Amino acid sequence: MMEFLDSLGGSAILLRLCIMSICAFLFSRVTKLLKMPNVTGYILCGIVIGPYVTGVISQSVVESMEFVTDIALAFIAFGVGRYMKLSNFKANFGKTAVITLFETLITMTVITLIMIYVFKLDVPFSLLIGAIGGCTAPASTIMNIRQLKAKGDFVKTVVQVIAMDNLIAIIAFSITAAIVQASTSGGTFDTEVVLVPLLLNMIGIAVGVAVGFLLSYLIKAIKAGDSILVVTVAIMMIIAYVCSIMDISPLLSSMAAGITYINVSGDKKLYKLINQVAPPILMLFFVTSGMKLEITMLSSAGLIGLVYFAVRIIVKYISAYFGSTVTRSTMVVRRYLGLALIPQAGVSIGLCALATRMLPEQMGSLLSAVILSSAILYEIVGPVLSKASFYLSGSVKDIKKKSENVEECIDEENEIITDTIEENRVYDTVEKK
Repeated sequence: MMEFLDSLGGSAILLRLCIMSICAFLFSRVTKLLKMPNVTGYILCGIVIGPYVTGVISQSVVESMEFVTDIALAFIAFGVGRYMKLSNFKANFGKTAVITLFETLITMTVITLIMIYVFKLDVPFSLLIGAIGGCTAPASTIMNIRQLKAKGDFVKTVVQVIAMDNLIAIIAFSITAAIVQASTSGGTFDTEVVLVPLLLNMIGIAVGVAVGFLLSYLIKAIKAGDSILVVTVAIMMIIAYVCSIMDISPLLSSMAAGITYINVSGDKKLYKLINQVAPPILMLFFVTSGMKLEITMLSSAGLIGLVYFAVRIIVKYISAYFGSTVTRSTMVVRRYLGLALIPQAGVSIGLCALATRMLPEQMGSLLSAVILSSAILYEIVGPVLSKASFYLSGSVKDIKKKSENVEECIDEENEIITDTIEENRVYDTVEKK
């Protein structure tokens, strides 16, 4: 098959993209029948057609598609930024921040220490996988909220914690990545080498903030929806390009742009327009991530992956409980919040793609095997646990009423959390009256 594609010359690129798209669609239909998200189907598709299984797509093609990762990360991070509308956090910002810091940073620390002292793995590998472990995927939990029409204080706490979770995780990963790059670049640890990447990331954040203001001005000046979409996509690519020049991740810069835009303009329509463009880009990103998974590494990652999978669930639950206790949250929040924070995909896979670039080839393959295989498991177990949290917390007022758009919620990694918060405010007003 590879010889045939190579014989086609330049047109082989288009054929390969067609194969990736069609196979990804077919795999997503299968996973949807199994009530699993499309992300799982895309990853499995990449594994099957990749160079380590059937070899339909060669290793050289996979390496040539690295630019897809940067563009996809820019879109993902910009979407995360819209969760951070400050007006939604005014009342409980301190409490939400403390809980999120507990559940994110404790999870990162425990995973890192286990990798170092139990499995005797390199410190750079352990730091990076620990940083990735703090991420939570919002799509599955938000799907359950919409499906069950869950309401109340518990739901508010869940969506607010999830909104801050990825922000803290991305910042922690960026700091960790800068330290790892500094410690592995020259064999000696130099403070200046650590500070330079951090400074570049700060410049990237400043660029993102400026872009957010610029975008809010341009959107007001542009009336046509198509033109708005073209300008926004172009700006996302510019951010990715500028970050690549500085040799930093586009995550922080793009997220800063998303946060600035939502707080300056208050406009959520732009994010819906972006979602019209993002799916094929994200599909290629997840398929490419699956193609990077070396099947032979699964045997080596077996025990490590299982421990990572189990420890993250346990620590997420316990740390969320402690954070809720410290902030004197209700017993319902203490007992069940951790169950709603288990799903992991999207941002974590994006961070994994960045982490593999910083590690030696063998360690990078091991990290990829652990994160991608566990992501599939989390997307199976996570939705079940988050659904259980809403039933057990008493947030489901009428279990017979369910949303008609469940499948759409499964497909969207960038579901609008702020809508859920606003719905709960309306609900609370009605309840009080």
